[in-house]
Amino acid sequence: MENLKNPIVLQRADPFIYKHHDGFYYFTGSHPSYDQIILRRAKHLNDLYDAEEHVIWRKHSSGPQSHLIWAPELHRVDGKWYIYYAAAPDDNIDDNTFNHRMFVIENESDNPIEGEWKEKGEIDTGWSAFALDATTFEHNGIQYYVWAQQDVNIKGHSNIYIAEMENPWTLATTPVLLTKPELPWEIKGFWVNEGPSVLIRNEKVFITYSASATGIDYCMGMLTSDAKADLLNPNSWTKSPEPVFESYSPNKQYGPGHNCFTVSEDGSSDILVYHARNYTEIVGDPLYDPNRHARAQEITWDENGNPVFGIPVSDDRWTPGTPTILTTENSNE
Repeated sequence: MENLKNPIVLQRADPFIYKHHDGFYYFTGSHPSYDQIILRRAKHLNDLYDAEEHVIWRKHSSGPQSHLIWAPELHRVDGKWYIYYAAAPDDNIDDNTFNHRMFVIENESDNPIEGEWKEKGEIDTGWSAFALDATTFEHNGIQYYVWAQQDVNIKGHSNIYIAEMENPWTLATTPVLLTKPELPWEIKGFWVNEGPSVLIRNEKVFITYSASATGIDYCMGMLTSDAKADLLNPNSWTKSPEPVFESYSPNKQYGPGHNCFTVSEDGSSDILVYHARNYTEIVGDPLYDPNRHARAQEITWDENGNPVFGIPVSDDRWTPGTPTILTTENSNE
């Protein structure tokens, strides 16, 4: 496979890459201004760095989708494109969390950069609370939805849930709690389980997720299930007792997390995509520090068929300068 150069995209936290059968890698992530959803594409992962960026959706002027657009993910379901994202009616912190809910847009075009994106509305999980970081996957003919949401009866900001889907914007089953923040490395700064991502290999289903506050303590955990098990049964899942990916100061990589998975160009290797900062001293509100850059590295596998993520690789094509928050004027229409 090609030699990956990191970062692969600057100032795009919560990165998500979808490799389509047209040969393109499609990239999205949180824009630092939190007011739009962007897409870029390239035939090579390294070329995403300079790829043209397209704004395909902007926040509303008011209402539940008017603030803090976070963590879009691009998925192909039943021949159509869907982007799941979180949005809030304001930037207030109430009950110790923001006020995000999850939404989805749909595009019937072959190329998601073209065509019309239609709003399909909010994803109703059965209760109204801080919710974000939705992903979806198909397994054994069933489409599943996995996300992070707060339950006021459980200590912490968010837990990870799973449900079957009736269609790409409607759940078919009652949400099932898979993991909550409880281990020491999940509760540093904030009690958080968020950012789930799914990898199916070696007759197993893996769900990685991110834990703790988004600075140096941010790290990845993992749940594992047998692929033949009932994925809606919490007892099917085993939580790794330690982080599977975390900060590594010798390489100046801090707070790696909110990952996704893609594959190499020849399909032979699985690739971990994540964001991290290369410094620890943040001036002002960390939410508005834009330098969580998207990064990628190859995954290896142990003798039991489990992924080995290793350590975050060092930067090899960018030297940090003065942090700059990008605005809509910096993006191409």
